[in-house]
Amino acid sequence: MCHSKYFEIIIFRLQVIEGSDNPLQEVVSVKGQKKDAEENIIEIKDLRKIYKVGNETVVALNNINITIKKGEICCFLGTSGSGKSTLLNMMAGLEKPTKGTIKIAGWDVEKLSEKKLALFRQNHIGFIFQSYNLMTFSNALENVAMPLIFKGMGRKKRNKAAKEMLKAVGLEDRINHRPSEMSGGQQQRVGIARAFVAKPEIVFADEPTGNL
Repeated sequence: MCHSKYFEIIIFRLQVIEGSDNPLQEVVSVKGQKKDAEENIIEIKDLRKIYKVGNETVVALNNINITIKKGEICCFLGTSGSGKSTLLNMMAGLEKPTKGTIKIAGWDVEKLSEKKLALFRQNHIGFIFQSYNLMTFSNALENVAMPLIFKGMGRKKRNKAAKEMLKAVGLEDRINHRPSEMSGGQQQRVGIARAFVAKPEIVFADEPTGNL
């Protein structure tokens, strides 16, 4: 365990059923020293995800149990194919588990309808995608401002907020550029700005610095 003025760095192993082909290897947790840090914001119990690929059964996640407290920053580490992206997608409500429970900010995510999932993501979640997932015919400003449209924010206010986020990631001179006019690293920074612009309670980041 490492200590600094502001954080404790805690590294621990995920418990998985013996015999899993691709277990997530470990979680790195950075805990902010806050009074509210004892409150659990994410609780995952016995999470399992199985895919059918032709006649083959692929176990992507094998009975995963995780608790993350409010104020923590956690990293999932593992080899390619170990289920990191699958786990993030299920936590954000983008995929349904085969078995198990996912409770985030008081929501039982795996039980939500598509309409309620959309509301959950809108009000609580920011997501940085590994493949950017930007709107190809929209410029950087429009991509970053998009989450604020769903929150009902007016054009002037959302454009101001989007410009501030783009400036924060060093792209103030690229606000009118479309994804095809930007490098991979620039597109990734647009994705990062989009994830934070609505000030979400939780941000899920799938290899957020892979192209930076």
